[in-house]
Amino acid sequence: MSELINNSEQRKSQLKEIILKLHKGGHQEEVRRELMETLSQIPYGEVVEVEQELIAEGLPEEEVLRLCDAHSAVLQGNIDLSGSKEIPEGHPVDVFKKENEELLKTTAAARAMLNGIKDGSAEFSEASVLKLRGLFNNLYDADKHYQRKEYLLFPYLENKGITGPPKVMWGKQDEIRELIRGSIEILQQKDITREELLASAEIVFEQALFGIDDMTVKEEQILFPMAMDKLTDTEWYEISKQSIEIGFCLYDPKVNWKPLWAAETGVNDAQKSGSHIQLPSGSFSAAELLAILNTIPVDMTFVDKDDKVKYFTQGAERVFQRNRAILNRDVRLCHPPASAHIVDKIIDDFKSGRQSRAPFWINMGGKMVHIEYFALRGEQGEYLGVLEVSHDVTRYRELQGEQRILSYT
Repeated sequence: MSELINNSEQRKSQLKEIILKLHKGGHQEEVRRELMETLSQIPYGEVVEVEQELIAEGLPEEEVLRLCDAHSAVLQGNIDLSGSKEIPEGHPVDVFKKENEELLKTTAAARAMLNGIKDGSAEFSEASVLKLRGLFNNLYDADKHYQRKEYLLFPYLENKGITGPPKVMWGKQDEIRELIRGSIEILQQKDITREELLASAEIVFEQALFGIDDMTVKEEQILFPMAMDKLTDTEWYEISKQSIEIGFCLYDPKVNWKPLWAAETGVNDAQKSGSHIQLPSGSFSAAELLAILNTIPVDMTFVDKDDKVKYFTQGAERVFQRNRAILNRDVRLCHPPASAHIVDKIIDDFKSGRQSRAPFWINMGGKMVHIEYFALRGEQGEYLGVLEVSHDVTRYRELQGEQRILSYT
């Protein structure tokens, strides 16, 4: 046992020296070569311990943040994951990893578009800019992935004394958010030229894509294996239950994970308890309310006063498909970039009080679909959000005469 402890301490000491060489200006490739020669494989837990020790010994968090990408590049492929735990389907870490798969697909598509425009193999046009903007809109969904780490996972790690790495990772995530926002703002510019787009690619777009990709490596090689070791099933269950409040990133979990001891516990406590929701004109239980909302023959989506999608009905006859990946997403990013200005106009008119409803109707796959947006206001007239109601009205348009007798057809 003492030999194992000594080996661990020796590895950590060498790793610390290597990171400090980067701090003093050492070249990444030289440091990486030294790492491979002296250490080869480093257990993921020791990487976290070294970061924590460096901060405790006085290396400023800002400097660790600055070095984060450099020592991540040096360590990539040299972290020993053989001792990491198996991850059950639907577990919060499984969801994080599935989201990473979708993020990596999206960064690859965006990078391919940029490279195609750069080398001339892809056309530069208004349509290609809109498509690229759509990809970056989707990448902004990473915000929900990061928020679940910051507000659900990191507090548990901090309670166990792991404070440095979460702070460093949070700082990198803020940088990534800014880069994605900046990319979207550039792509929203009217009449952007090919030269302007390519000039922005190197300093903004590509940095955003690299940041997202690199964060997935940091998560999967260090953060997630370490968190699986540190957190109990009870703590993961709390994270799982609260995740829906923040929402998911480009992926809707197919399985609601819970530990074996929670198998008899309902996911929705309000439904299980049968408690009633009291309104001025009556009351119903959560189960009854859910049944009502999912039975009425319209699709409804609620967007709150901060323009975030918070709820949608799940009836059998849906007009537009929805999944839980849109929850807590900015409603503007849920629409094609070409129609984002219409969404902006509706929200602005509703918030200002100039309008309270906005109807549309379209032909879709041989059906006549009526879509209407309603401003929601409280008793004092305060703006609460938007209700989108979509309805297949084809059969109503075909009605003739009257039906006054019972018929189920």
